[in-house]
Amino acid sequence: MNIRPKVTALVAVLFVILGVAEILVVKRILLPSFVELERADAHIAMRRIRNALDLTTDRLALSATDWGNWADTYRFVQDHNQAFVADNITKVALKELDVNAMMVVDRDGNFVLASELDLKSEQPLDLDFVARKRLPADFPWRANLRDGLPAKGFVQTNRGILMMAAAPILDGNGQGPARGMVVMGRLLAAPEIARIGAQAQAQVSMVAQRSERVPEQLVESDSVTHVYRSLDDVYGQPIMTLRVDVPRQITLRGYSAVTYASAYSLVAAVVVLILLVVILNRVVLTPLARVTRHAVAIGAGEDLTRRLNFNSKDEIGVLAHEFDGMVARVAESRRQVVDQSFQAGFAELAKGVLHNLGNAMTPIGVRLSRLRDRLRAAPTEIEEFVRMACSELALAVKAAEIDVAVMSRQTAIVQAALTEQLQAARNEHVIESVRLPELIAQSLEIVPESCRQRLMVATDDSLKRVGVVNVARTVLRLILQNLIINAADAVREAGKDKGVLHVAAEIVHEANGEQLHLHCKDDGIGIAANNLERVFEKGFSTKSKVTNYGIGLHWCANAIGALGGRLWAASEGPGRGASMHLMVPLGSRQSVSIAGAA
Repeated sequence: MNIRPKVTALVAVLFVILGVAEILVVKRILLPSFVELERADAHIAMRRIRNALDLTTDRLALSATDWGNWADTYRFVQDHNQAFVADNITKVALKELDVNAMMVVDRDGNFVLASELDLKSEQPLDLDFVARKRLPADFPWRANLRDGLPAKGFVQTNRGILMMAAAPILDGNGQGPARGMVVMGRLLAAPEIARIGAQAQAQVSMVAQRSERVPEQLVESDSVTHVYRSLDDVYGQPIMTLRVDVPRQITLRGYSAVTYASAYSLVAAVVVLILLVVILNRVVLTPLARVTRHAVAIGAGEDLTRRLNFNSKDEIGVLAHEFDGMVARVAESRRQVVDQSFQAGFAELAKGVLHNLGNAMTPIGVRLSRLRDRLRAAPTEIEEFVRMACSELALAVKAAEIDVAVMSRQTAIVQAALTEQLQAARNEHVIESVRLPELIAQSLEIVPESCRQRLMVATDDSLKRVGVVNVARTVLRLILQNLIINAADAVREAGKDKGVLHVAAEIVHEANGEQLHLHCKDDGIGIAANNLERVFEKGFSTKSKVTNYGIGLHWCANAIGALGGRLWAASEGPGRGASMHLMVPLGSRQSVSIAGAA
């Protein structure tokens, strides 16, 4: 799948996710916030009703206080003067006080005065509470009467709920002792409830009282939020339930606002999506597709002369310019690698052959030189004797001497030629950037399966900490292969079925530059102290001559020495394992001269 449809799909999915997120925010945060705001407003409306009801009760209590702290009332309780009743307790007075009942109670709870009135019809109400002529024996206000304290509350009557307030009867100066209390009451009929609602600017009604107390309950319908609240009478029992109705205007307006906002967001998202796809296609996707097609063409073909020649100055333009430069460098590197590979292969072959010829010719030349010297040193008397004894033998010796001289000259010529060829056969190994764990894995790939089964290579974390190093990878891989095989053989000779080779590394800073120190420690049979130096000699081996010729470690030492490094062994003795230490100079990504080692 191309990147164009991927990006388009990704952007579309992103906008879908944003849309879903917006819906979730609307449903989980915005709309619930409107609902919570509406519920809070409903509770506030109920509190306003309670405040308005308390204010009405306080006004009633204020009227009771005015009448209670009146000297005429104070005297009336004592002398029961009916003129006081005729002059003050009239229908007009009750209507001005806006009370349906007024009672003057002595200290024993008897009604010294009791008047009731229907304010609308101006007829008696026949209230059962007033008809008793005295406070009930269990009436809670008897304590207030005794102590001269005010009181207010609600009482259930045959005409409905009576809101009452009482104040102590004092001498007109607020002094006592209190001779009773003045009690005023007002029926909480529908008009009174409506008036309280108007004062609180809320729609309130009184509903049938439930058997249990309702502290404050909220009930929602589609269009109205109802808040229910129970009120207690003077006995502390629920007497009535008020209901406040709050239209759900906030939710409706919130839903409308959210709908318009969502529609606007949807249209804006579609427009932004289209513009974003167009801009991405023009600025990013089309240039990227051009770079991709060029890269595919370069990878599929052998023509490295093609160039993008991209003129843009943005990141894609920089990428295209760098890609052109990289292709140019690859083309040059490929030419160098082809040439160097040819020279390296030829030089490596020639180096081995010339090295072996040189080793073979050296003793021949020495022996021929010694033979010639012995022939020259032979006594002339013997030659004369031989010539006299046998002329043929003298001729043969003379001819041999001539042949030896010729062979000596030819040997010198061959050795000189070999020396020149060895100097000309020096080759450069390519330095590569490698990671040591990967190099260990590559070395294990060329190790025989039997060795891998017998030996587990445990790499230390230090190999990762060293990071990327520049070394002759091919040479170092072959050296590690030899060391792994030798460690597996050492484990087998120790009589173990399974062994471990621990490999660690560090960067050593020396005067001549940084060097890589590889430490390979096995748990095999170990090396005797007198053999630690000899293990690198050609032909020396502690293994069976049938399967080993003593050239593995010798080659490793020569190869590591040719790289400018060194290889040495360490062991605590037979049966205690052995360690191989490799010290390799770290170079840049250039070539290091490697000569064939004898």
